[in-house]
Amino acid sequence: MGDGKTVSAGQKNRRSPNGPVVRKKRSKEGNKLHGSNNIDHRGFRLNVGIILLNECGQVLWARRIGGKDAWQFPQGGVDSGEEPEQAMYRELFEEVGLTRNQVSLLACTRGWLRYRLPQRLVRRHSEPLCIGQKQKWYLLRLEAAESNISFDNGYKPEFDRWRWVNYWHPLTKVVAFKCEVYRRALVELAPKQIYQQKQFYNLDH
Repeated sequence: MGDGKTVSAGQKNRRSPNGPVVRKKRSKEGNKLHGSNNIDHRGFRLNVGIILLNECGQVLWARRIGGKDAWQFPQGGVDSGEEPEQAMYRELFEEVGLTRNQVSLLACTRGWLRYRLPQRLVRRHSEPLCIGQKQKWYLLRLEAAESNISFDNGYKPEFDRWRWVNYWHPLTKVVAFKCEVYRRALVELAPKQIYQQKQFYNLDH
């Protein structure tokens, strides 16, 4: 069921969620610039996180490109003038190749959840200064075949591998400075995940 799958991390053009694919502008380092200046007065960049469930309530867990075996949920910045939900669907396609009609939106965290970057990751000479992220988290259910999950969507890929894991597994593996935000998001969204899991096992048995 997708466990440990390696997905091609090339850059060929594919469909986009709203029409022809448009390549993102990039910095010299090749990083995404979406939401790069959408930083609040406290220095937190607006961001969305995505928790994608399969039919039995497991979550998609993806490995970042970079060789450090770092795994995380898909996430990305909110552009200026963009609503968080719009950003979520854009990032969903850019990072894992899924469109709005291939998922169901189950829930969203009520407010913004914040984490601070470690001092070593804060770019002191950037303007405006970004000290961390403030995020809204979305819980989605995959409605299409898992073969539609792809990192090869016309954009510089963020990930090179994915798998399905237990809902709480990420708390034991995510980088330390994101752990509390992950915990708060997972706890708040857990009732919907539990309901999804119960529905699956009731139907299955």
